Amino acid sequence: MKFFNCCRFLTSTGLLVWILVSSTYADSKDPVAKGLRIAQDTEDFQAGFENYVAKQTMILRDRKGRESTRNLRVKVLESEDSGKRILFIFDEPRDVRGTTLLIHSNPGEQDDQWIFLPALQRVKRLNSRSQSSSFMGSEFSYEDMNPPEVGKFTYEYLRDEILRERECTVIERVPVSDGSAYSRQVVWQDKTAYRLWKVEYFDRKGDHLKTLTVSDYEQYLDHYWQAQSMTMTNHVNGKSTTIDWSEYEFRGDLDDSDFTQTSLRRTR
Repeated sequence: MKFFNCCRFLTSTGLLVWILVSSTYADSKDPVAKGLRIAQDTEDFQAGFENYVAKQTMILRDRKGRESTRNLRVKVLESEDSGKRILFIFDEPRDVRGTTLLIHSNPGEQDDQWIFLPALQRVKRLNSRSQSSSFMGSEFSYEDMNPPEVGKFTYEYLRDEILRERECTVIERVPVSDGSAYSRQVVWQDKTAYRLWKVEYFDRKGDHLKTLTVSDYEQYLDHYWQAQSMTMTNHVNGKSTTIDWSEYEFRGDLDDSDFTQTSLRRTR
């Protein structure tokens, strides 16, 4: 791990990452150990961004293709000791303006979530039963909004596979929490830059419930790849939600005080 981290500055070419991934993963014959190693290397590679803000456009489509749009802002703070802090702030349309979701991720434990509802002028803590509920009418659930940190899953390497002309590793991750809405998730990510391209979600009965597809990555700070678009398709109700990202700004003036329950009421 130390060798991997110290070589980050060379990874913009993709060559060193490919060499490390190919040689390290090829040596592992245990699919469980290999799956965990891929997940840990991915998390290590993506760490160190400190914080960022961005804008999102959320496009909700019903089974007939009719669309409605919501605009929101996202703030993310990285913490080495206590996981990530995430804030979603809805700006449009008027009926959801000011609605804010705060997430405190807890690696290896249940994440904490609070939502501020401006119409009621109250902050509500979301319990584990809320995790499978739709996030603001979208096909993303509240559970889907939590960062997928390594300690929240067990892993198994399944295979290598070409997806959209990219060589990917395919791993299965199983949520550790009994409160998860999913029995398992199958993840496709490329070998050169650890970019996520697809996730299949299976419900507690083992049926294929949803698929997330990701596209249009851009690189920031000569290292961090961020998706510009992601679509969650629900195979049961025929609906889908696309989230388009824009205007990323990294390493700004954010700290823990911006991610408290009290701050939810004054967020603008």
